[in-house]
Amino acid sequence: MQDIERFIRGFGRFQQQYLSEPSARDSLRSGQHPATLVIGCCDSRVDPALLTGCDPGDIFVVRNIANLVPPCTPDASPGVTSAIEFAVCALEVARIVVLGHARCGGIRALMQGGRVTEETDFVARWMQVAEPVREQVLRALPDKHEEGRCRAAEQASILHSLDNLMSYPWIRRRVEDGKLALHGWYFDIESGSLLAYSPRKQEFLNLVQPLDAAA
Repeated sequence: MQDIERFIRGFGRFQQQYLSEPSARDSLRSGQHPATLVIGCCDSRVDPALLTGCDPGDIFVVRNIANLVPPCTPDASPGVTSAIEFAVCALEVARIVVLGHARCGGIRALMQGGRVTEETDFVARWMQVAEPVREQVLRALPDKHEEGRCRAAEQASILHSLDNLMSYPWIRRRVEDGKLALHGWYFDIESGSLLAYSPRKQEFLNLVQPLDAAA
């Protein structure tokens, strides 16, 4: 019950901050016009709106385990692909950010090759989207310790999702026409930093410095 009461109090604060003015309510009622789609992980520590300080209506968010995008195939997950299609084709977002993070449980399960729960194999089946990442990391880093392999896979999975986004004709067309930009970001929980992939340097570079460096 304590959590429920906390949620109710939280909504009260939301109500006062975003709904107390008629103009604010009118803005929300008039529809959504986000310029950015964020594809993030379900992990409770990495809420995209909280991480980026966004207000309601600022970003369109798709969340799933390990922030994956399946390739454009007839059996691709309709839950993920329909949301991406809506954001790109109906809302006409200007950019897509694939937001991965350190200490991702889905990626750890992928690298360990096991099931997350004893109930079903839904998670394991979903993580098959990233099986090429697992194979790539194991080939490239056969002697690396587990933590190092998981970090490499967390970042490689972001690039894998970016590649898979380009397999959708309506995304590729907009990217090639300069109407849509794709970004890969990585939230490093360990250092408190935010990194972005640089295609030119082919590595993740700091967008926001680690806390120690910033201090």
